[in-house]
Amino acid sequence: TKRSRGYPPTSHAPGGGYAPVVTAQPTTVVVMTNQNFRDVPVNTVCQFCNQQIITCIRFQDGLLTYLACVGICLIGCDLGCCLIPFCLDSCKDVVHTCPNCNHKLGKFSRTRPGTGNQN
Repeated sequence: TKRSRGYPPTSHAPGGGYAPVVTAQPTTVVVMTNQNFRDVPVNTVCQFCNQQIITCIRFQDGLLTYLACVGICLIGCDLGCCLIPFCLDSCKDVVHTCPNCNHKLGKFSRTRPGTGNQN
């Protein structure tokens, strides 16, 4: 039999004719989440373990915490009162993690509230 260039090889069909050989192409599914994280846990799909989860949050000292500390010092309260922002969660950034695989999913920054999906 002759093979034509650019065409897949053929095989004999049970009835005596020729049947084309069909090969399946691999498919890749990419899940993109444009989740805006805030200062509360969110319901989302983890991009690492692909499970439907509610994120775990932890508070982390951020730029606002340090700016508030310096601001309190500048108005004359430097004998311990300047450390109050480090005790307030409302002055800290929020890190969202997956409860299943513990990967970091995003961070909410208090100084950049419009960018709730930064890693």
